[in-house]
Amino acid sequence: MSRGAVRHKDKEMPADEIARLLDSARLGHFATVDADGEPYVIPNLFVHAEGRLYLHTSAGGHFNRNVAHAPRICFEIAEMGTIYPYGEFECDTTVSYASVVGFGTVHIEEDAAAKARFFDRFMAKYGDPKWVRPKGFYPRLDQVTVYCIVPERVTGKMGALPAVADQWPARNLTKSPGAKPPKG
Repeated sequence: MSRGAVRHKDKEMPADEIARLLDSARLGHFATVDADGEPYVIPNLFVHAEGRLYLHTSAGGHFNRNVAHAPRICFEIAEMGTIYPYGEFECDTTVSYASVVGFGTVHIEEDAAAKARFFDRFMAKYGDPKWVRPKGFYPRLDQVTVYCIVPERVTGKMGALPAVADQWPARNLTKSPGAKPPKG
């Protein structure tokens, strides 16, 4: 089965780089399937801790119903870098990037202490340390659903930004050598 396999092994990300991206990335996309077999993807903030991913939604909703129906999930986290040319034609353009795709199971965290621990980590990641508010106090925990994703298979891919000396026009890496644009 090729699901989750990286075809271009030269772009495959090692496990420590995958973990680093999961720790630092700000937004992920999380896919579930509903009772009718329809896929559903949500963008969401998340926390990576102890080899798992955690996210939250308001109580109820489509995502929640999907998780209750089928606890399988796919997620994608990516960061786009710089768009740059590598050859002489418009189609010879690419982007530096890092991305992770994972498959696993998802369950709802019911325990209030686990939910509070998620929000402590969430605020450590996304909050501003200058904010002066009571730490660790979450009066609406019962109105929020926290999900825990247990990854079973995770792959990462990256395309680094080459040095200027390795970009067009200093270096021409066109994939269409000898092509002639139309006159006009």
